[in-house]
Amino acid sequence: MKDFFKVLRIYLPPYKTKLVLTFLFNLLGALFIVFSMAAMIPMLQVILEDDKEVTSLMAWAFDKDTIFNNIYYYITLVKQQYGPGATLLYLGFFGIVATMLKTGFAYLASYTMVGIRNGVTRDIRTTIYNKMIELPLGFYSNERKGDMMARSTADVQEVEASVMSSLDMFLKNPIIIIVVLSSMFVVSFELTLFVLVVLPIAGFIIGRIGKSLKKTSREGQTKLGHILGIIEESLSGLRIIKAFNAEKRMDNRFNNEVESYRRTMNKLQRRRHLAHPTSEFLGTIVFVIIVWYGGSLILNKDSSLDMATFLMYLGMFYQIINPAKAFSQAAYSIQKGMAAYERIDEVLSANLDIKEHDGSQAMKTFNNKVEYRNISFAYEDKKVLNNVSLTIPQGKTIALVGQSGSGKTTFVDLLPRFYDVQEGGIYIDDVNIKDLKLYDLRELMGNVNQEAILFNDTIYNNITFGVDNATEEEVLHAAKVANAHDFITATEDGYQTAIGDRGSKLSGGQRQRLSIARAILKNPPILILDEATSALDTESERLVQDALENLMKNRTSLVIAHRLSTVRNADMICVFNEGEIVETGTHDELVAKNGIYNKLHSMQMS
Repeated sequence: MKDFFKVLRIYLPPYKTKLVLTFLFNLLGALFIVFSMAAMIPMLQVILEDDKEVTSLMAWAFDKDTIFNNIYYYITLVKQQYGPGATLLYLGFFGIVATMLKTGFAYLASYTMVGIRNGVTRDIRTTIYNKMIELPLGFYSNERKGDMMARSTADVQEVEASVMSSLDMFLKNPIIIIVVLSSMFVVSFELTLFVLVVLPIAGFIIGRIGKSLKKTSREGQTKLGHILGIIEESLSGLRIIKAFNAEKRMDNRFNNEVESYRRTMNKLQRRRHLAHPTSEFLGTIVFVIIVWYGGSLILNKDSSLDMATFLMYLGMFYQIINPAKAFSQAAYSIQKGMAAYERIDEVLSANLDIKEHDGSQAMKTFNNKVEYRNISFAYEDKKVLNNVSLTIPQGKTIALVGQSGSGKTTFVDLLPRFYDVQEGGIYIDDVNIKDLKLYDLRELMGNVNQEAILFNDTIYNNITFGVDNATEEEVLHAAKVANAHDFITATEDGYQTAIGDRGSKLSGGQRQRLSIARAILKNPPILILDEATSALDTESERLVQDALENLMKNRTSLVIAHRLSTVRNADMICVFNEGEIVETGTHDELVAKNGIYNKLHSMQMS
C-alpha cells in the first residue's frame, strides 16, 4: 500500500479542490445513510406496537436521550391525532427524503471523482510520454520498443482500471464506515466492540490472499510487453519475413509468448476472482456471529437493546459490509495495478544522463569553430572512440570515411549530445557543449540521416517539423532548394498529401529530399549528414546530391560517407579506423599518401 499512497501523493495535489468537494459529498451521504437507518426505528416500533409514547417535550440539547425523547414526542402527537397508519406513512416519507439525499450526495461525489480519476490518468500518460521523449538514446539500447509501448499503454490502462478505480473507494468507504460505525457505538457500545474484534480477522485473511497477486501481475505485464515487441518487429520486418519464408518461425515465436501470457493470466485472474466469494463468505460468517451475539443480549435481557433497535443496528451493519467488501476487492485491484505502476516508474525514475546544469549558457549563433579535444567514448565495455581530436572551422565541409564500426556515427552523435563524451570535451566557439542549454545546442544543428525519418502526416507538416511559425513561402522555397517541389505538386493534394507511416507512400529519394527540405527550412549553421545518399538509386542520388550541395553552401558540415565519390570536394576528409582518426587531408592528398583512404578509393573505383 506504500506504493499506492506514493502515487496519490505525486498526482493528486492539482485536484485538491475536487478532493475537498468529494470528501464533503461523501460525508453528507454517509450522514444521511445513518439518518435513513435511524428513521427505521420508530417505523418498526409502530409496526411492532412497542409502547414508546412520550408526552413531555425536553429542552433541545445535543445528546442521544434528548434527541430521541423529542422525536418520539412528535411521533406520539401524530399517532394520537391521525392513527398508526398515517404515522407510518409520515415516517416512510422522511425515510424516502433521507434516501434521496443520500443517493444524491453519493452521485455528486462520484461525479466529482470522475474528473479526478481521468485527470490523474491523463497526467500519468503525459508524464511517461514526456519522459520517454526526454530520455537519452542510450537508454533505448537495452529496451524493447514493444515493452516501452506496453508501459505507456497497457500498463497505464491497468493503473487506471485498478488503482484509479480504487481511489473512489478510498475517498468514500472510510467515511461511510467511520460515520456508520460511530452511530453503531451510540446505539450499542458493547455490540459494536464485539464487531471490531471480529472484522479485522476477516480483513487479515483477505489481505494475505491479495498480496500474492502483485508478483504474478508484474509477470503478466512483462509478458504483454514481449508480445507487443514481437508484433512491432513483425510489422517493421514484414518484407524480410516473407522474403525468407519465415512466417512459421514468427508464428511459433508469437504463439509461445501468447501461451505463456495465457497461463500467467489464468493464474492471476483466478486469484483475483477469489476476492468476491471470499469476502462474501467471511462477511456472512461475521453477520451470523453478530446476529447470534446481539440476539443473545436481547433474549437474556443483558442489554438496553430492543428488537426494533437491533433490527436497525443490523441495517447499519449491512451498510458497512458493502464498503468492507469493496476494501477487500480493491486490495486485489491495487496489488495488480501497482505491479503495472512499478514498470511505469522504472521509466519515470530512469536517470537523465544528458541534462543541463544550473549555469547552462544560451548560444544563438556559431561564429568560429567546433573542436573535439581528446575525446573517448565506450558503449558499456566496448570502446568506440579513443582519444580523438579534430578542429572544424566555420563554413568548412568535413567528410568522415572508414569501415563500418570505426566510430564515425558515434563521433557525430556526440556533437548534439545524443550521448555524452566520457573523456575529453567538445567545444563550440571555445564553450564546452555540456555548458550550453540543450535546446540552443541542438537548434544550431540540422540532421539528414541515411534513413529518412518522416511522420504519418502531411508533406507540409513534415517539412515544418520542429520549425515554428514558418510561412508558406519559406516552405515552398525549402522544397525547391531540395529538388522536392516538382514531385510534391504532382501528388494528389500537393503539400497537404498524407505520406503514410514513415513516409511509405513515397520513394526513397522523395523521402530523403523531404528530410533535406526540413533541414533547409530550419536553416542551421551546422549540418550533420549521415550516409544521406547511400540507399538511393543513381538518378535519385543525383537529385539528392544536388539538394545536399545547395543545403551545404556557406554552412559547417559533417558528412559521413561510404561512397567516396560524394565527398571528393570536401575541405577535409578524416579517415576513421578502430575508433581513431588515422589520416586527414583532401581527396588528392589522401590518394597520394597511399594509405587506408587510397585502398578504399581503389576498391570502389575497381
